[in-house]
Amino acid sequence: MDIRFQVGGPAQWRADAVIVFLFEGEALADAAPELLDAAPWLGIAPAVRDFRGKKDEVAVFHGHPDLAVPRVIAAGLGKREAFAATAPAGLRAAAGAALRRCRELKIETVSIDAVALARVVETGGDAPAGSPSWSPAEEAVCGALLGLYRYDRFKTNGNGNGGAEAAEDARFEPRWLALLCAEASVPDDLHAAARRGEAAAAGVAPARDLVNGPPNFVTPGHLAEQAVAIAKKYGMQARSLGRAELVEMGMGAFASVFRGAEEDPRLVVIEHAPKGTEDQKPLVFVGKGITFDTGGISLKPAAKMHEMKGDMAGAAAILGMFEALGRSDVPRRVVGIMPCTENMPDGRATRPGDIVSTLSGKTVEIINTDAEGRLVLCDALTWAQREYAPEVLVDLATLTGACVVALGTDVAAVFANDDELSGRIRTVGDVVGDRFWPLPLWDMYFENLKSDVADIANVGPREGGAVNAALFLKQFVDKGVRWAHLDIAGPAYTAKKNSTCPGGGTGFAVRTLLELVRGGV
Repeated sequence: MDIRFQVGGPAQWRADAVIVFLFEGEALADAAPELLDAAPWLGIAPAVRDFRGKKDEVAVFHGHPDLAVPRVIAAGLGKREAFAATAPAGLRAAAGAALRRCRELKIETVSIDAVALARVVETGGDAPAGSPSWSPAEEAVCGALLGLYRYDRFKTNGNGNGGAEAAEDARFEPRWLALLCAEASVPDDLHAAARRGEAAAAGVAPARDLVNGPPNFVTPGHLAEQAVAIAKKYGMQARSLGRAELVEMGMGAFASVFRGAEEDPRLVVIEHAPKGTEDQKPLVFVGKGITFDTGGISLKPAAKMHEMKGDMAGAAAILGMFEALGRSDVPRRVVGIMPCTENMPDGRATRPGDIVSTLSGKTVEIINTDAEGRLVLCDALTWAQREYAPEVLVDLATLTGACVVALGTDVAAVFANDDELSGRIRTVGDVVGDRFWPLPLWDMYFENLKSDVADIANVGPREGGAVNAALFLKQFVDKGVRWAHLDIAGPAYTAKKNSTCPGGGTGFAVRTLLELVRGGV
């Protein structure tokens, strides 16, 4: 959907529907007087009096179809005093719900009253002390676009039943979304905010697509192709290393995972280095790319194993972030590294009890082949530091079920050797809807990972499993490197539906990574 702007004030506004956001009990005349000028019929529309502004409430008000503004869609923000605590998320949810209603009604041209939108922050109550600033235009645009997201690539008629007419209906999308301005020209800050929101949504969507895609389609080779396509589109660089190169290089831990896989593994690399930044120490992201995880010889239960197609959500988030970065003007050198493979129980597969040598030289006793993510990541982390000498190193992975037990399905864990980096990740995550909670990296837990026959075991006891996994990775981070590990196992994939996500892949962490690049760390 195209993002546009309309200037000149209410007399010049034109759209099939205008969206306005209202708090509970808020009068339309107070929240959006300009909209009443553009659609004076609102003042006598009986349905307006029925709208309460409750959270998740959406109502459609109808005027004459030949008017410049024949419909107004009101989206409720809930109680004003409650809104401040989670304001960006609340606005995204309301925008997503409003756009979904537009799609249901087959409304082709939609607009948002940006004048009234600016008042959402001004009148939304006092935010908690220390809360970061945010742009309502950015979040409204992002939420609106994410509200329209759906994954139907493999549906032959769009919705699984009906004929050509049903397919056409199922695939209907509004043509454009405009932000309505009072000024004679588009304010620079509004234009920039809208484009930031558009870029962010454009990054989240392909990350969701990759997680939702079937594992016979989203293979390591497919991820490598996506990196090349993004790089070609935006003037970046991409490459990938294959099975023979990885083995020859000495990535024994990574190789131990792909030994049982028929699909060729890939170490996928993509780099954004605008002119003048080539000599910068890069910000490096490393993402787990297990395109299907059976658990290997330590086979998982059959129930819900199909969801293990999403075990590459870390790699998907990195690719999504680079798509968004390509649509942004950020003079920063950034590198994404994605170790990608399947974890399969073939006759050549690694056995529990095997010992492998990592790229770092450390040896690992593999106790559980289902703890494969840390094995591919440890070699990728070593290679990233040798190849790029990063200023900051961040890895992200759907790493442990223990993290889901600890934090639930809506929150990811952040482990970091730098408090400032951890705080930055949590702050930007709170704004963009990626919630992180800090967990410890106490060295006393390393006792759990000691092996009698190798330098380190790949798992410890069940207790503290997420901490054990993070400490395993820490052994492969060089002294002095600022590093954070993000365990996104809980929120990367969801069965719950909401106004900005229909379930499945969420695109979690795409926007956090993007903001780390935009704002610095």
